[in-house]
Amino acid sequence: MGDVAEVRPVLFLVAAFSRYGDALDWARSWCESTWGPIALESDRFDFDETDYYDQSMGPEQQKTFFAFDRLMGPGELAERKLASNQAELAYAAEHPAEFARPLNLDPGYITEGKLLLASTKNHAHRIYLDQGIYAEITLRYRGGGWQPWEWTYPDYQRADFQAFFDRCRSHLRQRLREA
Repeated sequence: MGDVAEVRPVLFLVAAFSRYGDALDWARSWCESTWGPIALESDRFDFDETDYYDQSMGPEQQKTFFAFDRLMGPGELAERKLASNQAELAYAAEHPAEFARPLNLDPGYITEGKLLLASTKNHAHRIYLDQGIYAEITLRYRGGGWQPWEWTYPDYQRADFQAFFDRCRSHLRQRLREA
């Protein structure tokens, strides 16, 4: 039998995407007021690898990432996904738009060895966490870089996304050394 070890904290991350710049601004403000200061923020990338969200969110979406200054315990992810779902609904109610879902928030976290995302959708490669929330290891860090799995979304395989995730991983490693 192995010994139970203390779980290391992780770098909390949120992917926000929308076709509306104001929605992304709102998301940044909401995330920061809910989870604290943002340590790293990506550019706003064109999100055009799929048309999966076009019907509910409209075309020409942009995606940005927020990585938070305060590290979190990985067990907090389900609660944070539930909170982000409520924030999406609140934004849609407060900001009626042409499309039913003007904002999408996808929380996850980075460790030294992986990038993990939360989801409400079950699938063969997802693990149940709690309260209807699943987790998916989207990327693994191996051999000095991020590597996809067969299920990794195409945008997460982009070099510009992964360059941002490198910055996040470096920030996490620095914070862990300081702790």
